Amino acid sequence: MAIEKKRPLQTSNAANIDPAPTAGPTTAKTIEEMYQKKSQLEHILLRPDTYIGSIEKHTQTLWVYESDRMVHRPVTFVPGLYKIFDEILVNAADNKQRDPKMDSLKVVIDVEGNCISVCNNGDGVPVEVHQEEKVYVPELIFGHLLTSSNYDDTEKKTTGGRNGYGAKLTNIFSTEFVIETADGRRQKKYKQVFCNNMGNKSEPAISKCKESENWTKVTFKPDLAKFNMTHLEDDVVALMKKRVIDMAGCLGKSVKVELNGSRVPVRAFTDYVNLYLDSAAKSEAEKPPSYHVKVNDRWEVCVSLSDGQFQQVSFVNSIATTKGGTHVDYVTSQITTHVMNFVNKKNKTANVKAHNVKNYLWVFVNALIDNPAFDSQTKETLTLRQSSFGSKCELSQDFLAKVTKSGIVESLLSWANFKQSKDLKKSDGTKTEKIHGIEKLDDANKAGGKESDKCTLILTEGDSAKALALAGLAAVGRDYYGVFPLRGKLLNVREATNKQLTENKEIGYIKQILGLQQNKEYTSIKSLRYGHLMIMTDQDHDGSHIKGLLINFIHSYWPSLLRVPSFLIEFITPIVKATHKNGTQLSFYTMPEYESWKESLSGNASGWSIKYYKGLGTSTSKEGRDYFANLDKHRKDFIWVDQQDGDAIELAFSKKKIEERKNWLRRFEPGTHLDQTAKLIKYSDFVNKELILFSMADLQRSIPSMVDGLKPGQRKILFCSFKRNFVKEAKVAQFSGYVSEHSAYHHGEQSLASTIIGMAQDYVGSNNINLLQPNGQFGTRNYGGKDHASARYIYTRLSPITRFLFHKDDDDLLEYLNEDGQLIEPTWYMPIIPTVLVNGSEGIGTGWSSYIPNYNPRDIIANLRRLLSGDALVPMDPWYRWFKGSIEKTAKEGGNGYIVSGIIEEVNETTLKIMELPVRRWTQDYKEFLESISSSNRECKDPLIEDFDMNCDDVIVEFDVFLSEENFTRAKQEGLLKKFKLTTTISTSNMHLFDPKGVIKKYDTPEQILEEFFHLRLAFYEKRKNFLLEKREMELLKLENKVRFILAVVNGEIIVSNRKRADLFVELQRKGFTPFSKKTKAVEPEVAGAIDETEETEDNSPAVSKNGVVISDYEYLLAMAIGTLTIEKVQELCADKDRLNKEVEDLRKETPRSFWMKDLYALEKQLDEIEKSDAQAEELRKKMRSKAKGQAPGKAGRQAPKNQRKENKKKANNADSVTETISTSSTSAMEFEKAPEVVKPKGRAGSRKAPTKQRSTVVLTDEDDDDDEEVLELKERLAAYNLESSPDHSAAMETEVPKVPARKKEPSKRIAALKKPLATVSEISSDDEENEVDDEDFELEAVAAPERGKKGGRKPAANAKAAKPPAAAKNRGAGNKQKPQTLSQKLISDMLKPAENSSGISPEKKVRKMRASPFNKKSGSVLGRVGEANESTEPEEKLGSASTSGSTEEMVEVVPARSRPQRVNRAQKKYVVSDSESENATEDSDFVEDEEED
Repeated sequence: MAIEKKRPLQTSNAANIDPAPTAGPTTAKTIEEMYQKKSQLEHILLRPDTYIGSIEKHTQTLWVYESDRMVHRPVTFVPGLYKIFDEILVNAADNKQRDPKMDSLKVVIDVEGNCISVCNNGDGVPVEVHQEEKVYVPELIFGHLLTSSNYDDTEKKTTGGRNGYGAKLTNIFSTEFVIETADGRRQKKYKQVFCNNMGNKSEPAISKCKESENWTKVTFKPDLAKFNMTHLEDDVVALMKKRVIDMAGCLGKSVKVELNGSRVPVRAFTDYVNLYLDSAAKSEAEKPPSYHVKVNDRWEVCVSLSDGQFQQVSFVNSIATTKGGTHVDYVTSQITTHVMNFVNKKNKTANVKAHNVKNYLWVFVNALIDNPAFDSQTKETLTLRQSSFGSKCELSQDFLAKVTKSGIVESLLSWANFKQSKDLKKSDGTKTEKIHGIEKLDDANKAGGKESDKCTLILTEGDSAKALALAGLAAVGRDYYGVFPLRGKLLNVREATNKQLTENKEIGYIKQILGLQQNKEYTSIKSLRYGHLMIMTDQDHDGSHIKGLLINFIHSYWPSLLRVPSFLIEFITPIVKATHKNGTQLSFYTMPEYESWKESLSGNASGWSIKYYKGLGTSTSKEGRDYFANLDKHRKDFIWVDQQDGDAIELAFSKKKIEERKNWLRRFEPGTHLDQTAKLIKYSDFVNKELILFSMADLQRSIPSMVDGLKPGQRKILFCSFKRNFVKEAKVAQFSGYVSEHSAYHHGEQSLASTIIGMAQDYVGSNNINLLQPNGQFGTRNYGGKDHASARYIYTRLSPITRFLFHKDDDDLLEYLNEDGQLIEPTWYMPIIPTVLVNGSEGIGTGWSSYIPNYNPRDIIANLRRLLSGDALVPMDPWYRWFKGSIEKTAKEGGNGYIVSGIIEEVNETTLKIMELPVRRWTQDYKEFLESISSSNRECKDPLIEDFDMNCDDVIVEFDVFLSEENFTRAKQEGLLKKFKLTTTISTSNMHLFDPKGVIKKYDTPEQILEEFFHLRLAFYEKRKNFLLEKREMELLKLENKVRFILAVVNGEIIVSNRKRADLFVELQRKGFTPFSKKTKAVEPEVAGAIDETEETEDNSPAVSKNGVVISDYEYLLAMAIGTLTIEKVQELCADKDRLNKEVEDLRKETPRSFWMKDLYALEKQLDEIEKSDAQAEELRKKMRSKAKGQAPGKAGRQAPKNQRKENKKKANNADSVTETISTSSTSAMEFEKAPEVVKPKGRAGSRKAPTKQRSTVVLTDEDDDDDEEVLELKERLAAYNLESSPDHSAAMETEVPKVPARKKEPSKRIAALKKPLATVSEISSDDEENEVDDEDFELEAVAAPERGKKGGRKPAANAKAAKPPAAAKNRGAGNKQKPQTLSQKLISDMLKPAENSSGISPEKKVRKMRASPFNKKSGSVLGRVGEANESTEPEEKLGSASTSGSTEEMVEVVPARSRPQRVNRAQKKYVVSDSESENATEDSDFVEDEEED
């Protein structure tokens, strides 16, 4: 059977099989009927919506023109009919762009005759045959589809036509279409009639016309049947009339527009806009304001206000863009951005966005745009990008400022307040008996019930205060008292954003606990869960601030509640308690109250003890119960008297009152305090007498003093540094604890540690002179100091230069503060130059902020010298240590700003090198910026650079930036510094400081600060001179009395022994000895927790003479040791007296100016040392970087030891790193004061001459002279850190160095290892195969021995420390094979035998044998080389480590080897003699050092 062939794509339903023939006629369409091709004309008529929009009726609310005015109403119209009218109208308007002389546009709408005509003058259509199409041009453009003069997109045109449809569509949808034109240029008049939807046309009728005749007229009769209409309806006609009015507005006064024979009442765009605004005024109280601006020939804008819905009326080349588009967005965005920023700046809580502003705008735009593009043929929305507009419309700041004054700001703020209130209502409370879900709330039992008005909610400062309150409630019960702890400070709701308010849990909790409802007016407390709100905080400044913030919270939302009597209450606790030993207890609630009581004791406070209660946590539970048992004594009610109370609250917390708040703080008088004896407190009194104390304290914490440039925290640190004589380094964490203890620091130690770190930082942009030394990682310019290590890992101490800035002789002249019975830091220190200019300052306090840039200390010193000599000051510019860029004054006239620029250099046509960043632009931040503009960043839409290399370190900035040639050229044109953000600005217009009297003051220039400082400092030098004179004269008088006393005792005139003290006292008085009273404080109450550093007096009840002299006044004589009562002591005292006399004479010759000049000179010397050190560190850094950038050296070949030393070239990399480490570290300078220098060892075949004494040094065995220079530079640089150069601390600091006595015996291996010389020599692990050869380059030349077989005596060697060889080098070269292990061991053991051919050796000296390390069998080879290279040693007094440890080690002697039989290739052995280690002969120093190294 035949198998039917299956067709392709055949499915189970046989879709591709020909259907079976059916009987009868078929109704299916043929292929020709199914697939048709239409002509363009047929397609337009068949699918009109594609071209002219819908041909169905639509109802839409639009603006129409009727009864000579604009009306906004629902309109029923056919969009297609409206469009064909608009196409002819826009064509007529376009002619104005082709021929500016056009001045007339006439439109006639004949409703009854269903005929519309549009006529305009100006150049007519050329009456000429088109050579390609062989038809007249008028027929071509009005009767042939897809014809246009706008197809050349390279030509910029501002007409409406674009696609070649336009007027042809009107022709197609008309039963009759007549085109008439007069071409004066060709003196021809043309007329042609089209009918039957452009299906038929007449022959053109051409006649002659005058040359002056130029016009075009189009008359058409719409085919109403196509639009399902029978006549021109009123709504359509109203829309058409409105479009004619549009034309009058767009074309302006240069074109006279007529409608049905009458001129329309619009002469300009402003007249057109007024039609709308006049219409809007009928529905509103008044006409909306409008602001018009003609930006240029192409842009005209008018802005008015809307009622919450954005409106726009816009035109592009006379086309009405009813839905707006990019041109409207362009204009609107400028307005919205400006208004948004203005509103948010005015009210930071508003949080207004651009779209919120847009809703309140009504924008009118008339624009001419090159080759516009629209969303469709209906041209309702412009879609052309802004960059292609062909012109700009940049609204001026004046215009934008006018818009902001239009009332839009008020509308937006009103909307923002409404929205905020609506959001806040979500957290409203209600009066319910029980509430759940509020953590840490201890609710009153009767809260929210019938007796809720009797209930009191206690808000406490933290959990510890809550514990005290709960303990106190045991005295009053829990029925009427609830407790809720606050976490720190409440939010300042007056300036908070809506988001902050809604997300703040505490505010929501307080509202729910109290039952508060947003913005409700309260006349009584019956509707609340609690009738009273009690505030219970610490009695310090921060406690006052918390009270104020809570009052501000209530006043902001429920001011009526503050008027309710006794709604707000405060609970006060004593700030000081005085307890007498007889049981009497007094409580003081303010410090002035306590001070006045203390003065009333007249210095006799025996039996009283004092305890300070700054925090509620200080009180015990028993005291808490006592407080609540006497609640009336501790409860103070706030009362509202008048509007002054409300004004005072606003003054303290509103940002609108900045100037008033400044004046408020200026009027502050020290000693102001709130009277706590009164039962009622006015809100205004609380603000003006208590809250102001917090504001002043906050200001003092934030703004430094002009005198010393320090804030209180920094001053406390400096005070404790001087008090502790902080020359030995300590951990920052430990030191911060010391500062807290000794300076009454009441804030967190983390904050204190940060301040200490900040005072020690020395990277670019931090301190020009760091007062503390950064020993460890204190932060770098990479992260702006934020990359510092934890305070428990880093060390600090006083910088040597600090005492040159703050002279010790001034310490006794300062006014020291007293807090909690403890003497703390002074009001301010008195530096010799204004340190506020040296290190700058920055801070924000209540009412004021401050910014002082850094200045060069040398410029300051030079100006001070000018003032001292009476010369004029030279203006100073900011200066930052290590900064390599430029700081230039701005060119603005009278400007007080500077432009700070980094450094950028061109390497080649595609590469830039950035060598410096502006001050305080951190390296890591800049790296992220470069990444953001790099092509490797996917999120960057327009990358500027291709890539970059980063070669920065902690000090140096170096970026290599790679760009394309195009971007390189563009960046150069715009300016490299600007393009790469390498400029910042510094302003000197905000230099606020506290003056010497503690009053905030603005300084206009640094010279003004300098002049004020000058007079203050000069007066202080006078005080210093007088004080020192008085002190020296007092010392002289004491010396004279001591000499008299000793001579009297020696001569037997005064008998001291076996006498009553009182009798001796009387005799001293009778013989005329001068009494010197001890400067002991008057008997004051004992303070709990105070640090008592004064000595107790020996006599509890001293004898007092008639003139008030007591026995203790002669303590300086009676306390002299018996051993001092000698003639020798008299001679010594006489010598002291002569010295003091000379000092007094010299002091009298000094003047304040000479004092100052000497101090300035000493400071300059220190600056010289620092700069020298900086320069050397910089040079070393450059060398290190140049080496790092060079080619990495290959592995050195292994050679015999004798050749290694001769041919080794530049292998001191490790030594360089050691040197660099020492130079940049802040290790105590005392440790390096007399570090041994470095000498080059001689080779194996060195000179065999007798050794000569010369200064011994330690050598880095590198034969390169540059490396030797580096080491010498290192010694000079280390000398710069010598603390003993300080005139004030030489003696004190010497005491810090422990004196280690000489010892005959080393106690252990570890101690021996610890006594190694300083790490000037790098010891390299044997595991590092690459560096094995380099080990020999870093050997210490410790001792030298005579050649084998040569007679010779011993010679002085380095001390024991220097004598120790370093860890043995573990070379495996051929040279090691020359010395077998057994031979080495045998020779070492032979060392213990007496030397045979030795002479001149002291018998008490013993030979220490040196054996090989058990872990390094080849260490003998190193010992065999020790001492052969250089035989010079150092005299005993010059020993390297003696200066650092203070110990006196015995000299190490060298013993010649005893004679042995000569052997071939026998290696020479070295012997080390030390009687201090003779008993430990089995110990191996090499092994010990290796062990320590590991």
